[in-house]
Amino acid sequence: MVFENDNNVLVAKRGGETLRIEAWGKNSLRVRATMLPEFTGPDWALSEPVTVGAEPAVKIYTKDYLEGEGYVSHQPHAEIVNGRIRAEVNFAGVISIYRDDSLILREYYRSYGGTISKESRCLKVVNREWKGIIGGTGYSLNLKFESNEGEKIFGMGQYQQPYMDLKGSVLELAQRNSQISVPFMISSLGYGMLWNNPAVGRVTFGRNYTEWIARSTRQMDYWITADEDPKAILKNYTDVTGHAPEFPEELMGLWQCKLRYRTQEEVLSVARDYHERGIKIDQIVIDFFHWTVQGDWKFDKTYWPDPKAMVDELHSMGIKVIVSVWPSVDRKSENFYPMMEQGLLIRTERGAAQTYDYQGDCVEIDPFNPRTREYVWNVCKKNYYDLGIDAFWLDNSEPDYGVYDFENYRYWAGPALEVSNMYPQMYSRIFYDEMSKEAGKKPVNLLRCAWAGSQKYGNVVWSGDVPSTFEAFYDQLQCGLNMGLAGIPWWTTDIGGFMTDDVKDPDFRQLLIRWYQFAVYSAVLRMHGDRGPYNIPPLDDRDWGGGYLQTGQPNELWSYGEDNFRSMKKHYDIRISMHDYIKSLYDEASSNGSPLIRTMFYEFPDDAKCWELQDQYMFGSKYLVAPIFKLNCFEREVYLPEGSWKLTGTGETFEGGQTVKVEAPIEYMPVFEKV
Repeated sequence: MVFENDNNVLVAKRGGETLRIEAWGKNSLRVRATMLPEFTGPDWALSEPVTVGAEPAVKIYTKDYLEGEGYVSHQPHAEIVNGRIRAEVNFAGVISIYRDDSLILREYYRSYGGTISKESRCLKVVNREWKGIIGGTGYSLNLKFESNEGEKIFGMGQYQQPYMDLKGSVLELAQRNSQISVPFMISSLGYGMLWNNPAVGRVTFGRNYTEWIARSTRQMDYWITADEDPKAILKNYTDVTGHAPEFPEELMGLWQCKLRYRTQEEVLSVARDYHERGIKIDQIVIDFFHWTVQGDWKFDKTYWPDPKAMVDELHSMGIKVIVSVWPSVDRKSENFYPMMEQGLLIRTERGAAQTYDYQGDCVEIDPFNPRTREYVWNVCKKNYYDLGIDAFWLDNSEPDYGVYDFENYRYWAGPALEVSNMYPQMYSRIFYDEMSKEAGKKPVNLLRCAWAGSQKYGNVVWSGDVPSTFEAFYDQLQCGLNMGLAGIPWWTTDIGGFMTDDVKDPDFRQLLIRWYQFAVYSAVLRMHGDRGPYNIPPLDDRDWGGGYLQTGQPNELWSYGEDNFRSMKKHYDIRISMHDYIKSLYDEASSNGSPLIRTMFYEFPDDAKCWELQDQYMFGSKYLVAPIFKLNCFEREVYLPEGSWKLTGTGETFEGGQTVKVEAPIEYMPVFEKV
């Protein structure tokens, strides 16, 4: 290994590989390696200007290594220190990383000359395995780390599984409907690591080793930080990837939505009904197929004859309007051939030029191309924004491929295998970049997907089309907590789940109330869902336009019976009463990256019990929330950390440091206020 100190950056070269380790923010390092002649340049998620504290220290020296039969060899060795984090590189190129003086991460190496595990040195397993892609300039990369016994791992975005601790999990690094890859992890050992690579791949947090795989890439790139607790780690992370902007106060109440309001008059009648009942809704959502065909990005005039007048009336009631935009462009769209000719759509490597087949023969846009972003914005500005539409629901933002055959798709920025995970972020920037140019504008758009750094682009991210079951409800809490630890604080769900067979089923209605109670204590309170049975006839017999597709049953607060309406109205009032507190949580998210819903250990990192809990959470620092995840469950156990806690439903006070059993009638779920 040949080492070099390049202006306080540690550079090492061996066997055609160049390794570069440099200070990158407080107590943090960026680690890159490539087999190419030079690094490719993109900083990907590391988009913010960085500063470091004291000048980082690079040392290059000779170290004695004990080999077999007592033989000692003198080999080159190097290290770089930035505050509390230190990286050492040995003569074989194996990296070891320390928090203060404690080893927190070491690359896995089992080959001849290895100095870590001599008993398995003949396995010929290397720490960074590069395999050239035949016929191309890229590589597949397999990076391995030693597994730490007893370590817990959190973050990484959203995966539909009942596990908050990801140790032992295999996670696909790819975007799908309800799966969101945000590859930043937080360890119980006091460090956080960003896999700064938008390539499709996989990570395995195994008991024997951790393995990161990029199926096509030009360089290894990860960022690692070590600090006092998860809150400090998340601040370091958002300092280098971006902070969420200021959230508008006028959107902190109720968002009303369903699949789907089919006409202008339906939207207005719902809004008027809320207004007459004295219930303020902050935003109403106009869902898909209000358009002519996918990719026209405009209202079907048959059913939306005067959207400007509709928006004006909604604004007069203090209601913002958000409209659904999909990235799919049907061949029948007026924009298809102009966009295809200009190279503004995703390309296929073989076979038909089709990427999406729901309700049409579609190709999706390529938002990596700046000309695509300009084209789509100009159409949406003319047909929506100039009419007064306030925000955009950027659905299918993974994108949702007809077939997830990533090697068959190519973007302006390169093969999908190499960059696809960044698609939702680039899609959101079509709108955020232009909307944010307006003085005083605070763009907030709704997306189904995100990537590392998406928090800085005004993205409210929801958990996708999930089933209406208690099991799915439980999974959503794990999703939301890990999304928050991955730096995405504006996260929400469809209240009651998305897919409902029968809105009159009493079991579903109980689920709806329990889900609604949870949503009151989350970032965004949003009614949405596809409510069966599907016995509402279409508005016309055309096979296109705003009238032909089905609609679900009503989904307003009063749609589920008088008792349920009273319950939801009561909790709506609780939400409104917390306005100032919720604003403080959004301000904190902008300041230091703290999510609104937080794992117990985020607020109580010194309490070992809190690292084990995944069925309760903190809403900010003040409220401990214990949702009900089972049908006909009317009591549950709750762990209370040290301190005094008041059960808000009864006013009863409990001392912490114990597990208590409390009642949970359908009228309320257990919420404890720290006093």
